[in-house]
Amino acid sequence: MDDKNLICGRNPVSEALRSGISIDTIYINGENGVLGKIRVMAKKNGIVVKDVSSRKLDQMTDGAAHQGVAAAIACAEYVSIEDILEVSAKKGTDPFIIICDEIEDPHNLGAIIRTAEAAGADGIIIPKRRSASLNATVHKTSAGAASWLPVARVSNLAAAIDTLKDNGVWIYGTDASGESYDGVDLSGSVALVIGSEGFGMGRLIKEKCDFLLKLPMNGKITSLNASVAAGIFMYEVVRQRKK
Repeated sequence: MDDKNLICGRNPVSEALRSGISIDTIYINGENGVLGKIRVMAKKNGIVVKDVSSRKLDQMTDGAAHQGVAAAIACAEYVSIEDILEVSAKKGTDPFIIICDEIEDPHNLGAIIRTAEAAGADGIIIPKRRSASLNATVHKTSAGAASWLPVARVSNLAAAIDTLKDNGVWIYGTDASGESYDGVDLSGSVALVIGSEGFGMGRLIKEKCDFLLKLPMNGKITSLNASVAAGIFMYEVVRQRKK
């Protein structure tokens, strides 16, 4: 955790919530008094609240007087799904969107954002829970791309996929049971779903996909790092669009 992006203390966190600045996550130890009010305010604003030990807060804040609460501030503002769809509408191109299904490693998310921006994707969609957020590590790993590529953070990934489908976007999941990635038409409106590092896509998200894609695995290792695999799939979209 980068302390430059961390607010600690009951009054500072309360004021941050009132100000409306973009807060990723609130880390809290306790639920009475002011801490209880902070919980209510955070829930009202759709902010993720994580219960942690006092020792964990001590570590996160480097021994500062946290009073049982700290808030991680986003390094970039989140957007809506509609904002991402508007990007392609303004360019006059088919949507090209990346969906990260519970990518929890901030280095992986940052690398995916960096590649997506370089490949010309319109934006990234991530879930609020069980996912890395736009923190300092993600921003640094993305080499600044997180400042340029729109990122939507949604409460319900399945509902977000339904919204994309309603707007004519085809959903392509990445899974070992799918078809070879270079044999599927990716030239139209595309949303690529990249599954989590250890478990791949969740069952419901997999069922929501219109197509499943896989990479050939010719060695003894049966999977690739999530960000590496994402880059290969993204540039296959780029290749097909240039035909």
